[in-house]
Amino acid sequence: GIRKRKRICSSPAECRSACSGPSEETDTCPTHTTCPVHGGWSDWSNWSQCSGSCIDDQRGDVIAPSRQRQRTCSSPAPSSDTVPPGDGCPGDGVDVQACSQLPNCPVDGSWGAWSPPGKCSASCGEGLQLSIRTCDQPAPKYGGRFCEGQSAQSSSCHSVCAVDGSWSGWSSWGECSSSCIPVDRPPPRTRHRSCSNPPPSSNPPGKGCHGDDSQTENCNHLPHCPVDGGWGSWSSFPPCPVTCGVGLQLSLRKCDSPAPKHGGEPCSGEERRTNVCTTNVHCPVDGVWSDWSSWSSCNFPFGNREIRCKQNSGSQTRDRQCLHRAHNGSICSGDGLTDRRYCYDVTGCYVKGSWDGWEPWNYCNPPCGGNPRRARKRKCKPDFSDYRPYVGRLKEKATFFGDPIADCGAAPNNEKIQVEQCLNVPACT
Repeated sequence: GIRKRKRICSSPAECRSACSGPSEETDTCPTHTTCPVHGGWSDWSNWSQCSGSCIDDQRGDVIAPSRQRQRTCSSPAPSSDTVPPGDGCPGDGVDVQACSQLPNCPVDGSWGAWSPPGKCSASCGEGLQLSIRTCDQPAPKYGGRFCEGQSAQSSSCHSVCAVDGSWSGWSSWGECSSSCIPVDRPPPRTRHRSCSNPPPSSNPPGKGCHGDDSQTENCNHLPHCPVDGGWGSWSSFPPCPVTCGVGLQLSLRKCDSPAPKHGGEPCSGEERRTNVCTTNVHCPVDGVWSDWSSWSSCNFPFGNREIRCKQNSGSQTRDRQCLHRAHNGSICSGDGLTDRRYCYDVTGCYVKGSWDGWEPWNYCNPPCGGNPRRARKRKCKPDFSDYRPYVGRLKEKATFFGDPIADCGAAPNNEKIQVEQCLNVPACT
């Protein structure tokens, strides 16, 4: 065996020189038996190559390559022929070390699961649904390749569309409620439409049509209805318009309730009514002249001198009376009750005559065909140029009494007739 001993340099401090020689000494123990030789490790070998060229951490657990070195229990080897035999070397003969200084291994990406299909792109009808997947199982890193293939895929989707209602066309206008326009307002007429082009769906529910399903308008194109006239109220009777005797009160009404228009019938009946009113007072009644009597024969005013067919003037008279004067009324105005005039009595007397102007031509006779003629005539009228037109002191105009016989020479019926051929008369058809 081996034994050791130590010594301490205990020179005084004032001695400035150090102790010489070792402070420990080893010596072999004297023995009479072979001692067991306990094993001792040799030096470690060099490290081996790393088991990989990069660190793999793609599965969550970091798996780093390792390297190792070895030693042997041979320095010394434990004795096997001693009693007791020598102890083996304590510890491991292999030392393993992670190669943590290596780069990470490239991790190629791998697709995750497809997502459930998303919302259909069309609210109704044919559309598309989109599913996506992510390159994260694992995600590529450390220069690894990205996942191959598409990250999104589509699939068709279909749902029934709601059908909104739409109006049909308007129907024809219905009949007007009357054939003419009354006084108050024109009659209406109506037309309709239905929400059927198309009708709204029930499942899923579509929107109904917006607006009214009927339309009404006035029949302004019709003629106005005839309005028959109607009488308004009678006006009140005014006070009696006279201060004496009997008067007549007048009350009126108008055909204005309503007034006739548009060919309506006028009011039937009278528009005025009268009422006799009395005052119980007699009115003065003025006298009124009666008509003149006929003129008397034309006679010489004094004696029975004959003046017929002579250029001696006579006179005629006529009378009138003032009638009906009563209750202190006025007498008749005007001169006298008798009227007188100068005259010549030519009754049945032959008087020279002169021809009057021609009368108009009469119509052609016959009115058509051959040899038509027309005629005109003129008459012989008395000529009183030999008589004095004014007589008496006051030179009053004289008249001629009776019917004389005008003499224009030998002419039948005291008239001349002129006949001529008609020209441009049409032929009879």
